[in-house]
Amino acid sequence: MLLDTDDLAPEDRVEAVHAAFQEASAPCHVIHEHPDRPVRFRVELWRLGTVEVFGNRSSGMRLLRTERQAREDPAPVIALSVQRSGIGRAEQWGERRLVPAGEMHLVDLSSSYDFGWSGEGAAGCVQVPLEVLDVPVDTIRRASGALHGSPLYRLVADHVAHLARDARSLATSAGAQPLGDATLDLVRALLTSAAHDDRHLVEDTRLTQLRAYVRQHLTEPDLGPERIAAALNVSVRLLYKLCGRAGFSLEQWIIGQRLEGARADLATDTSPIATIAHRWGFADPTHFTRRFRSTFGCSPGEWRRSRLPDV
Repeated sequence: MLLDTDDLAPEDRVEAVHAAFQEASAPCHVIHEHPDRPVRFRVELWRLGTVEVFGNRSSGMRLLRTERQAREDPAPVIALSVQRSGIGRAEQWGERRLVPAGEMHLVDLSSSYDFGWSGEGAAGCVQVPLEVLDVPVDTIRRASGALHGSPLYRLVADHVAHLARDARSLATSAGAQPLGDATLDLVRALLTSAAHDDRHLVEDTRLTQLRAYVRQHLTEPDLGPERIAAALNVSVRLLYKLCGRAGFSLEQWIIGQRLEGARADLATDTSPIATIAHRWGFADPTHFTRRFRSTFGCSPGEWRRSRLPDV
């Protein structure tokens, strides 16, 4: 929870709302429909791995991100936003649209945009960094005005609405990381489908299969490029090309996924650290500790004590 203005004096709310939006999203101007009346905002931001769930319920407002703000403070993130109540008004790239309750639209936070509603309203969105999305910018722009044309539209809209509704419990559960990964795959599939990017869709299908296979077998010590390539029915060379075009190292991604799994276990499991490390494919506890500290900024023991202080 970033902000609930019911906890603040009316004269402090405008400044608090501005600060909350700078923290939760791309820098923008927050324009209140009735600045002479007490504003009401409830702003939440939750993390699911590399994906963030952002929610806002408020009195009438407008979020205006100017071209100058976009140039000076680029935010390479896209948001898929579902209107939860009220009617949203969205404008970006010269296109204007109304967003009724239950419907979804796309916002590229790296560009200027204008979004808001009149009266009481609410919206929830998933925010995805472009570096992990791995979808070309031109594909995103083609998809923006064609989301309804994708057979995945309703599936993804309902998924985003569910995430926004139950963000607190989902983000604090043990399944937060894999849920974020699944959400990332759904967003990627929706965009490539809506943009009719057939070449990228084929590659994305293979990447989805790759990620699913790795997550299913992540704790198995013999998981490696040869085995993954055989499971996907491609050559090892093509597997590496696929990962290269997607902008990630297969081996480093697997290690990162294993570290995330170990970190989740350390927060709930009192087994020896070496046992948990071995469970997640790390034969050398010293190597595990070094990689853990490099990735998360603390040792496995320090992380565990912060979560299980009695251990």
